[in-house]
Amino acid sequence: MSPRGRIIPIFVPHLGCPNDCVFCNQRKISGSLFPAAGADVTSVLQEAKSWSPPAELAFYGGSFTAIPLAQQRELLAAARPFYAGGFLTGIRVSTRPDAMAPEALAQLEEFGVQTVELGAQSMDDAVLQRCGRGHSAAQTVEAVRLLRTRGFRVVLQMMTGLPGSDPAGDLETARRIAALQPEGVRIYPTVVLQDTPLYELWRRGLYKAHSVEDAVETCAPILRLFQEAGIPVLRLGLNPTEELRGGAAAAGAYHPALGELVHARLYLEDARRLLRQAGPPGRAELQVHPRCLSKLLGQKRENLRILQAEFALETLNVVKNSALEPGKLAIRDLT
Repeated sequence: MSPRGRIIPIFVPHLGCPNDCVFCNQRKISGSLFPAAGADVTSVLQEAKSWSPPAELAFYGGSFTAIPLAQQRELLAAARPFYAGGFLTGIRVSTRPDAMAPEALAQLEEFGVQTVELGAQSMDDAVLQRCGRGHSAAQTVEAVRLLRTRGFRVVLQMMTGLPGSDPAGDLETARRIAALQPEGVRIYPTVVLQDTPLYELWRRGLYKAHSVEDAVETCAPILRLFQEAGIPVLRLGLNPTEELRGGAAAAGAYHPALGELVHARLYLEDARRLLRQAGPPGRAELQVHPRCLSKLLGQKRENLRILQAEFALETLNVVKNSALEPGKLAIRDLT
């Protein structure tokens, strides 16, 4: 199954995590107060089967391969009938790079797990240490190697704006992750969550939070890097939950449409390049694939206002062109 396919998430917040990272409160991120058990997996899948097309099951929110083996087995066994019956197209788990015990990986194989998502977060050991991750960048590299030898697909998760990092360091983390050639990546700009050590550091003025604009500026070249490497970006920014919308996100780069903002920034950069190459027209037309129209326009058509002002355009039209490849722009001088 493609890394972009439909997913049914089951949250196991903090299960298997040997320590609390400074930024982490999985109960706030996932919206789940308690980790799922086997009966919960069965209940969720039975309900989903009544209305959903076939989908992939994903265990998120904890370090799955660090959970006691019997508990892992309970969760996976509950999913097995739905997998054998054809409703589930695959199973994926999320875990840590230092939780690669052979018996745990063998059990994943036994139950048909296809994809393992690793929380790399950073490829800078000093940043990892400041965040209390408890693993090194070298362990991420080794975990990818181990998973590949067993035939698993690998998705890597990274964060930007962590304590001790900066935009250049975040871009270097992205380069090192791209060099591992994962089947997909997730990019999570840091959000300061209540009830975390990072919240206390921020409250005391010892950590400067990423703003949404900081995250857009930082993530735009990272997104471009992964696009050019042919690596799908499966998620950019935390998935909205009632807790996050209700104030659990005390500071930092939380925005329910952060990914759209970053994509819009790339389209703005591409449009600028085309307009510069075209010379100083008084009137211009930008063409874009219909699926990408909103990204070119930007939120509340902000990109168009910026371009029209920067290039002193009397008129700037945007036209949908299905013949264009998604992600590409074309320009026509109307003067």
